[in-house]
Amino acid sequence: MSPQKISSQNVDIVLVHGAWGDGSGWAKVIAPLSASGFAVTAAPLPLTSFADDIAALERALERVTAPVVLVGHAYAGAVIASVRSEKVKALVYVAALAPEEGETVADVFYRGEPHPQAPKLAPDSHGFIYLPHEAFAAAYAQNARGEELAVLAAAQRPISPACITVPVPRPLWKGRPAWFLIAEEDRMISAANQHFMAERMQATQRSFPVDHTPMTTAPEAVVEVIRDAAAAVAGA
Repeated sequence: MSPQKISSQNVDIVLVHGAWGDGSGWAKVIAPLSASGFAVTAAPLPLTSFADDIAALERALERVTAPVVLVGHAYAGAVIASVRSEKVKALVYVAALAPEEGETVADVFYRGEPHPQAPKLAPDSHGFIYLPHEAFAAAYAQNARGEELAVLAAAQRPISPACITVPVPRPLWKGRPAWFLIAEEDRMISAANQHFMAERMQATQRSFPVDHTPMTTAPEAVVEVIRDAAAAVAGA
């Protein structure tokens, strides 16, 4: 790809939710980015299979015209690295998973010792994995307020094991710059695991004392890292 001059107002931000979330989880990030003049899209994932999620994100990217900073939370880290759109100029990982080629999402999610308050996960009778209600306050967003926890729990969307058990292709971060927001208080994906993945992918690391869902509990940190990536794209 030939380098091009991109103004900060000509960089689109595409946000991708992970398991148990949806686009509304980015609300506190969308508002300040939009107010700064960025076009922002919260891309929906069906969470029915890894292939379905990649296809859904590719469709969302088709609707975007400017160069893209592609942002993924948690499970979505694997999805954003598996699209092939040339519009994607930078990747931002928010407490996210970054499997290497041939690894599965489960391989990296279960790497190392889980936090004592991390939930035990299993598919229900329909084959989907829901987050236990109590896990939202215990591990998913322990720094959230009560009303925020109520919304997160009520709006959760389950994930299929077919999303996390298939080997991923060559990840996009091998050829695009990446930023990694490391959540040092994460009880779902340990900070040590996040440091390992960020170092392996040679991402620009930014550490914050935040939980697994900083889009809700520390949105200013997320916006800061996204702005850093957008500035780098704009100056390319």
